[in-house]
Amino acid sequence: MRDIQYLHALWQLCGLPSEALNFVQLSGGDPVFPSSFAVGSAAQLSIAAAALAACELSYVRGGARQKVAVDTLHAAVECSGWFSLDGREPNLWDAFSGLYRCADGYVRIHANFAHHREGALRLLGLSPATTQRTEAEQAMLRWRALDFEQAAAERGLVATALRSFDQWDATAQGQAILAKPLMTLSRIGDAEPIELPSLTPDERPLSGVRVLDLTRILAGPVGGRALAAQGADVLLINSPNLPNIEAIADTSRGKRSALLDLHTEQDRAALWRLIDGAHVFSQGYRPGGLAALGYSPEALAERRPGIVYVSLTAYGTEGPWAGRRGFDSLVQTAMGFNHGEGESAGEGIPRALPMQILDQATGYLMAYGTAAALYRQQTEGGSWHVQVSLAQTGQWLRSLGRIPNGFSLDKPSVDPWLETSTSGFGQLHAVRPSARLERTQPRYRLPSMPPGSAEPVWL
Repeated sequence: MRDIQYLHALWQLCGLPSEALNFVQLSGGDPVFPSSFAVGSAAQLSIAAAALAACELSYVRGGARQKVAVDTLHAAVECSGWFSLDGREPNLWDAFSGLYRCADGYVRIHANFAHHREGALRLLGLSPATTQRTEAEQAMLRWRALDFEQAAAERGLVATALRSFDQWDATAQGQAILAKPLMTLSRIGDAEPIELPSLTPDERPLSGVRVLDLTRILAGPVGGRALAAQGADVLLINSPNLPNIEAIADTSRGKRSALLDLHTEQDRAALWRLIDGAHVFSQGYRPGGLAALGYSPEALAERRPGIVYVSLTAYGTEGPWAGRRGFDSLVQTAMGFNHGEGESAGEGIPRALPMQILDQATGYLMAYGTAAALYRQQTEGGSWHVQVSLAQTGQWLRSLGRIPNGFSLDKPSVDPWLETSTSGFGQLHAVRPSARLERTQPRYRLPSMPPGSAEPVWL
């Protein structure tokens, strides 16, 4: 009953019909992973909202409503992000990523990309070519946490000081996040409803919906994958100039994957041609980055009336950190989750959440907002802008409450929910979708393929 009430509140945020909630079934409950936070509920609620909104869109396209069931444990395992390639579980973390003691506390560094790693080491006065992790740990002891955080931000690097919840709430950015809802769905232009293909009874809810996915490194790609599982034609656009991590093998399931260099006139023109045929444009680049190239929400609404534009940020769009880069692990650290988890575990040291739930839940909230905006577009017309952030998802996770005795169990096995596919990256074992639909089960029609394996065109 408790989770249904949270789902009802989530549903109201996007203005969808309340009668649709009669078709959802939530089973299980926390704890399902070792944590003092309701990570299972966050996974279940965001996944259920995304699937139910997709079904509601299919209903206004002429389909019948169908029941949606989501189990807490399966949802949490899906949000664990577990996968293997050719029998190997990839290590997604660089040796220099992680938590460091400093003069007055802790700092977490994200060093998974070479330019971030090299920049952090130079800030510590160390050589990127020869430094070992132990040397970086010794150098960090000379810094105060907030000083390193600020110096890193000024250089475009990604690091955050460890805070408690009270310390985060007292910051200007914490106050800015507290003043915002979990997500926003706003009308940004006038347009007639875009005609979507009618659905046959066996077609998935988002069949015929064309999605441009310009997102990277976890939350956004998870959101695009969720749309693909419900039948959307998702075209992932990567830059040939930017690195990726091995998680792309998992998050690219169901998508086609193309390359465009938006610093060239030819590829910018190609992206505009894709926009002309798209229903959804989803992006997670640095705030203002795509707008500077001409791809702002307003520009797309003018060019392609009726489009749904989805924006992902780390820390929201207001406050002193609005333009700051960030990743799940850093937002956890800055907001107080690592401090709170460590206290509850009684270990005397900070502790990360058992999964990157801010990324994962935010991804499914992006899919939920996308389907909700498409529903509003079909029933009201207009162009729409969906905005989500990792920090706002973090604030929502806090609101779901704490779990007594949350560390009384071990991490569950992923085996019952694995499926196998032959991908362009190797033999992929990954978790199948946890949302179970009465008639049209979510599935990945296409295997994940490397960037550039598809042409940047609609089929």
